[in-house]
Amino acid sequence: MARSVGDVPTTTERIADARAKLAGDVDVWVATGDSKAVTHLVPLSLCWRADEVVIASETAGLTARNAAASGQPRPALDSTRDVVSIETAATVVARTDAGATLVEAYQARTGWDPGSEGGEWVFLRCTPVSVQVWRTMEEIAGRTVMRRGAWLR
Repeated sequence: MARSVGDVPTTTERIADARAKLAGDVDVWVATGDSKAVTHLVPLSLCWRADEVVIASETAGLTARNAAASGQPRPALDSTRDVVSIETAATVVARTDAGATLVEAYQARTGWDPGSEGGEWVFLRCTPVSVQVWRTMEEIAGRTVMRRGAWLR
């Protein structure tokens, strides 16, 4: 949605912005942490499907291991001046157990199938719990557009 800097959006506009990014973007930053509070941040591909963010990761990688341990990967879309930050509850599913529908949706959205890369892969099926959307300092207030899994109005 086109707005000028300083024009603070409504919650409805922010939700529309978040949904548009989730439906249109393919790239996402994913933060995970381990039990020692060591944070791991990586750029990955995403598929927004059935109100969940689906991300592929190598089974042995820190992202998959941390997500499996904590169940709380945190994806963020776009730049520091146009952010959608998502707190999630996630399940980790082996690519071989994911089912054709999920694999096909991910491949259609991202343009690749993790199974074609060799090695073992998992899908992080991330259900949004809290979503924040903002562009500039003026938009920090009111940035939360989802709480406890429900879009605000």
